[in-house]
Amino acid sequence: MLNFIEGGVCAAQGFRAAGIHVGVKTHAAWKKDVALIVSDVDCAAAAVFTKNVVKAAPIHVDKAHLADGKARAIIANSGNANACAPYGEENAEKMCAAAAKAIGCKAEDVLVSSTGVIGQTINIQAIEEGVPALYAALERSNEASDAAAHAIMTTDTVKKEVAVETTVGGKTVRMGGIAKGSGMIHPNMGTMLCFLTTDCAISSEMIKTALLETVGVTFNRISVDGDTSTNDTCCVLANGLAGNETITAKGPDYEAFLAALRALCTALAKKMASDGEGAKHLITCTVSGAADEATAETVSKSVISSTLTKAAIFGADANWGRVLCAMGYSGAAFDPEKVDVHFASAAGDIAVCRQGRGLDFDEDLAKKILTEHDVEIRIAMGEGDAECTCWGCDITYDYIKINGDYRT
Repeated sequence: MLNFIEGGVCAAQGFRAAGIHVGVKTHAAWKKDVALIVSDVDCAAAAVFTKNVVKAAPIHVDKAHLADGKARAIIANSGNANACAPYGEENAEKMCAAAAKAIGCKAEDVLVSSTGVIGQTINIQAIEEGVPALYAALERSNEASDAAAHAIMTTDTVKKEVAVETTVGGKTVRMGGIAKGSGMIHPNMGTMLCFLTTDCAISSEMIKTALLETVGVTFNRISVDGDTSTNDTCCVLANGLAGNETITAKGPDYEAFLAALRALCTALAKKMASDGEGAKHLITCTVSGAADEATAETVSKSVISSTLTKAAIFGADANWGRVLCAMGYSGAAFDPEKVDVHFASAAGDIAVCRQGRGLDFDEDLAKKILTEHDVEIRIAMGEGDAECTCWGCDITYDYIKINGDYRT
């Protein structure tokens, strides 16, 4: 039985977290800007990173530190991306070294992430001087996970934090995660960071396999603005303290673990899409009846990424033609004359297109449906049995305001 629980990254046994202000964010002294997550014991670890050719310094450091498939802790800052910046990798290594000194582990067992403005030198002195207080603040509590979640936020308006509990090999297993992401979100593995912890016993090879399988159907199926960040990172630590027999191959235990990981990451992905910069609506696009899952995903991604569709949802305008247009330029092969489109929300469900042709529909009801925060676009392609769901958000005037002066 899979259940959602409290606790975030501290839900699993043996994990502590903290988040404090050290001075990376100089414009808001009350905002937390550095987070630390630590396991009591060494962990199997894996990560997935941005496919952007321009990568932030922490990503290069993390790839080297994960060569042995092990890690003990994660240190992360907001307020500066440490990307395309002087002394980038040197400063990322210094962050790891400072955390390792406080924890009492090797620097190579610490992973590092950064998020914020690109191209500016990070205030490494503030971080190094702040690490002792950060370490002292470590706790295993809901409040500690909350603090860490807030410390990695940039333009996010709400924290992203989820935890789940399931059974693996007859043992209760917990996993939790925190994430940040509001703008520059169009993962291809937007500015997104995601840190996952679990007490499940699983090998480094299998946790990497599970993470790759999960990211492809969760974080890679959201889009806010079509921009893929230089810093996108999703990493997972598994310390094995749940006491289950170590998962070393695919089978029932692996499938149970994978289902929990997918549920966790789906919830975090939806939170990111819902909190898109300036967004007023979460858009869920489900494509069914496709010839294969790849086609369904291509079409669904195209629709949630369409600026005109996003603008129509912002205006509560049932302009289904923009949906068909986005499908048409997606690159997927399909017959438009087999396509049906519905708009739905808590206010109802309305058919607006059948077999590629517009229907007479109640405009007032359609507007009421699209005024809800959570809006669904349901597309039936009539070509097969495959389906896919992707998540996005509307685009508003505030998106331009937020990004017009983000650096200054």
